[in-house]
Amino acid sequence: MNSKELMHSIIQRIATGPELSKSISLEESKLAMEAILSHEIDEVQSAIFLIAMRMKRETMDENIGILMALVGLTNQQQSSVDNLVDLGDPYSGYNRSVPISSFLPPLLAELGIPSVIHGLNSVSPKFGLTHRLIYQALDFDVNLSTSRAKHQIENKSIGWSYVDQSQYCKQLHSLVPLRNKIIKRTVLNTVESLIGPIRGKNTHAVLGYVHKPYPPIYASLAKHSGFSSSLLIRGVEGGVVPSLRQKGLMYSYYDGAEKDKVDIDPKKIGVTQEFRAIEIPKNLEGETKKSSLAKYVVDLGSEALSGKKGIFYDGLVYSASLILWHLKDEKTLTLVSEKVRSALDSSKAIERLK
Repeated sequence: MNSKELMHSIIQRIATGPELSKSISLEESKLAMEAILSHEIDEVQSAIFLIAMRMKRETMDENIGILMALVGLTNQQQSSVDNLVDLGDPYSGYNRSVPISSFLPPLLAELGIPSVIHGLNSVSPKFGLTHRLIYQALDFDVNLSTSRAKHQIENKSIGWSYVDQSQYCKQLHSLVPLRNKIIKRTVLNTVESLIGPIRGKNTHAVLGYVHKPYPPIYASLAKHSGFSSSLLIRGVEGGVVPSLRQKGLMYSYYDGAEKDKVDIDPKKIGVTQEFRAIEIPKNLEGETKKSSLAKYVVDLGSEALSGKKGIFYDGLVYSASLILWHLKDEKTLTLVSEKVRSALDSSKAIERLK
């Protein structure tokens, strides 16, 4: 059966309504995704495949098969660092709050934890403010090859890098126009943050989630993708920074097995904020204001990395503390948070942006 015949068979099975649709195997989902990425399948059938999978709800095997297809076409680089944190924030960005997580990598690097963050310019369903747009506002080269990004991570005076999907998986990035036409979320939004374009000797996936069923799904995908561990944080807008106002939840997995399920409370590490996140100012809302919004975030983030107290500073303290705790840096979140505050107050983290 060639790729077109396979897709014909798959669509007949997965697109027959909420009660009659059938699931496909891991191997079939992998082959179908490879055919789409290789442009062997036309745009209409590719869209039907993605929409039908979403409507019937993807199985774990289908998620894994699609992820494996993406990993297989990724220009993945192996780094010499012992432990690498991979920050898998939503690629569709933020449209209600400021993405504090853009400034986590230089802070983690100052704390001795190399990290990589990845994304793209804009994609459905949110079309929000992305890390790429923020780093462009910092005049960074957002089109580093994965090889150059790896060397930047290994450089101890930098210790982190951003790598764009257009550089590490060109075939997947070529589907952005189609995904934007589909408008709604697809399986690609679920799996793309777990590709892991750069790997250390041990690589730890840090991901945000909103809906309760996702932690075990993400943990299983992380294991199949080759991550040593995964930390799942119930974060604002599905990102890795939790609410700064109320209690939350995080899951710590090693080798795909749940090790800890932890109720987290910002007040226990001295974070007492009235708001859950920094809301996007009304005068900076909208597609035409993204450039100005990115510069606004750069100013806030730079001040926080320089030690200025406030909600952005607290967001960095909270999220970095959870990551270091997951990596077994200290026994308690209180001890870890003290270390993070010390790094921010030293103003040394800001040097890693230059």
